[in-house]
Amino acid sequence: MDTIRAVARYEGVAKEAVHALKFGRRRALAGPLGTLMGTVAFREWGARPPDLVVPVPLHPARERERSFNQAHLLAVEVAAVLGAPLAPAALRRVRATPQQTGLAGDARRENVAGAFEAEAGAVRGRRILLVDDVMTTGATLEASAEPLRRAGAREVCAVVMARSLGGQ
Repeated sequence: MDTIRAVARYEGVAKEAVHALKFGRRRALAGPLGTLMGTVAFREWGARPPDLVVPVPLHPARERERSFNQAHLLAVEVAAVLGAPLAPAALRRVRATPQQTGLAGDARRENVAGAFEAEAGAVRGRRILLVDDVMTTGATLEASAEPLRRAGAREVCAVVMARSLGGQ
C-alpha cells in the first residue's frame, strides 16, 4: 500500500457511527461519513486525484446477507468529493472468508490471502484509491491492493473512516 489515511481512531463516536452503518444498517450515515473521508482524501490527493475510487468488496454471499456493502456506500461519497470515477467492478472478492473480528494479525492476513482479484483492463497504469470502513491490521487493504498491483495499477492508496490503533 502506498499511503493510507484515516478520518479518526476506531473509538468513541467514530466506532459507534461505523457500527451503526455496518451492523445497525443505518445507511443514511454513509453520506456524512463518506463526505468526511472524501475531505481527508482531498487534502491528501486533491492536487493529483486518483484515476479510480474502488470500494473493498464483500463476497457476494456476505453482501446478500447484509443487503449492502458499506465500503461501496462510502466510496460513492468519496468519489463525489474527489470528482473521480467510482469503479466497483475493478476489484472483486472471489473467496468467502470468515469475518476478521477476533482474529490476530497473522490470522487476519492468512484469512484474506488470495481472496481478491482485479480487473486488469480497468486498473492498468492507473492510480487507485481503495475505500473501506475500518482498518485494524491492514490485512484486508493489503490483500486488496496486491491483485491491483499485479494487474498493473501504478499506485494504490487507501482511505478509511476509522483506524484501530490496537492492531488486533
